[in-house]
Amino acid sequence: MRIRIVDAFTDRPFSGNPAGVLLLDAFPEDDWLRKVAAEVNLSETAFAHPLPPGGEADWALRWFTPTTEVDMCGHATLATAHVLHSTGIATGTVRFAARCGLLITTAEDDGRITMDFPTSSLTAVPAPEGLAKALGAEPVAVHDTAAHIGDLVVELADEATVRGLTPDFALLGALSERGVIATAAADDPEGPYQFVSRGFFPAVGIDEDPVTGSAHTALAPYWAARFGRTELTGFQGGARTGLVRTRLRGERTLLTGHAVTVIDGELHA
Repeated sequence: MRIRIVDAFTDRPFSGNPAGVLLLDAFPEDDWLRKVAAEVNLSETAFAHPLPPGGEADWALRWFTPTTEVDMCGHATLATAHVLHSTGIATGTVRFAARCGLLITTAEDDGRITMDFPTSSLTAVPAPEGLAKALGAEPVAVHDTAAHIGDLVVELADEATVRGLTPDFALLGALSERGVIATAAADDPEGPYQFVSRGFFPAVGIDEDPVTGSAHTALAPYWAARFGRTELTGFQGGARTGLVRTRLRGERTLLTGHAVTVIDGELHA
């Protein structure tokens, strides 16, 4: 069985966010999917199979962390669309049926892939007790996305504070349903990106996710309101980094990035 490792939200290997991708004839038992994701041991492994023609979607898509299934994942969707296009299985637009609804991806001639995702809602909330200690920085503002992706979006003072975070993951894992997204305005918003972020998900088995596409469905509306612009680019990451280009379209958010396959091999299981 073919398995690929794809670096998403980057145009060069060993950057961005790596995801496992397996194209199947149908979904096997969930236990097998979990074991494969644990073996791959990346933040997410995507499993997809084709659907009968004539329906709302072309492919069924699921994502697993090393410990659990998740409702929405951007970088592994980008990775899956990249595999379909780079292998010639698909061209142009691909529609995925996922737990979070219908997701649409469109490939450009230059290799860019744009994903159409539901926009996440943001509700201002008081900072949970212990958040500053867990992050190692004092929040400026905190918003909850529980109705959509289950993250806390935490604005910090500046770009340097976000980049320098060394969280206490044991404390952080108890503070949100899925994860904590730390963010700040870029030092130079007129430069190549307008905001920065880092994503921490110890509650679902991932201490830090390098470039989290789904988080940008909340970061896009958050920073669009601040900058008064619907098109922005986010820079995310600690040791590994990547860029996510965002376009806010009301109830939908478009996320654009490149991807590159770094491993193409056989799974013997």
